[in-house]
Amino acid sequence: MAYRWKNTLSDNDVTDHSLFLNRRQIMAGAAGLGLATAIGGPRAALAQEALEPNSFEDISSYNNFYEFGTGKDDPAKNAGALTTTPWTVTIDGMVDKPGEYDFADIMAKMTVEERIYRFRCVEAWSMVVPWNGFELKDLLDLAGVQSSAKYVAFETLYRPEEMVGQKFPTLEWPYVEGLRLDEAMHPLTIMATGIYGKDIPNQNGAPMRLVVPWKYGFKSIKSVVKITLTDKEPPTSWNIANAREYGFYSNVNPEVDHKRWSQATERKIGGGLFAKRIPTLMLNGYEEDVASLYEGMDMSVNF
Repeated sequence: MAYRWKNTLSDNDVTDHSLFLNRRQIMAGAAGLGLATAIGGPRAALAQEALEPNSFEDISSYNNFYEFGTGKDDPAKNAGALTTTPWTVTIDGMVDKPGEYDFADIMAKMTVEERIYRFRCVEAWSMVVPWNGFELKDLLDLAGVQSSAKYVAFETLYRPEEMVGQKFPTLEWPYVEGLRLDEAMHPLTIMATGIYGKDIPNQNGAPMRLVVPWKYGFKSIKSVVKITLTDKEPPTSWNIANAREYGFYSNVNPEVDHKRWSQATERKIGGGLFAKRIPTLMLNGYEEDVASLYEGMDMSVNF
């Protein structure tokens, strides 16, 4: 099944890359292999001139992955030590078919699409990223979600001999995250396996990471090795570290500031430290698509 998402972003919002210059021809040639394209993004109006492109180099060299260090360039410097083959993902809890799922077998069963999404960090910087991946719903359907499940818990690989940051108590390891089941099953929620048509770099969460574009980036857990269906709200790493500043939902909301800084505007990576800040969109621009998930909730309380 190929889900084609409508939006206001286009290829022009992403920097050309050597494998991306003739993307339409490449994707057309891959159509027979079941590789579909989709562009994900907001319908909310935002002047196109405010969207400066992000290169593969921007995306792969500036990010947070504390398992490899706390500096923005530490993941790119240190993640080469990570071994990603072979890779298995344990899916357990309230599912019909619990077990270890081989990554290659998963990929053989999934429909890989391209999704161009906004990415907003809680630190008030942002990017536009051309992910390749598949809908999380399809993977969960593969395991058979039971009717009693209400949440999905995720866990990152714990391997301190390869992930140097795990040798320090920056956070409680392994990194854990969670979504409500309806968030996880939403068609915008994907498991990303690539960027710009290439395998996702280690520093960006190889071989498979979660991407939830309307939430702050730390919700999009990297290098996933375990997925658990549960009826209880799961613990999440940043909430464990500081519940006052990091809630379970962590939806992008320009009207709810972080306890130590404003979330009203953001700095687009690629424009330099002194680039003009741009307004942050409610739910990162995906409000029309996902606001109904939170109808009746006070998102300043359930932040």
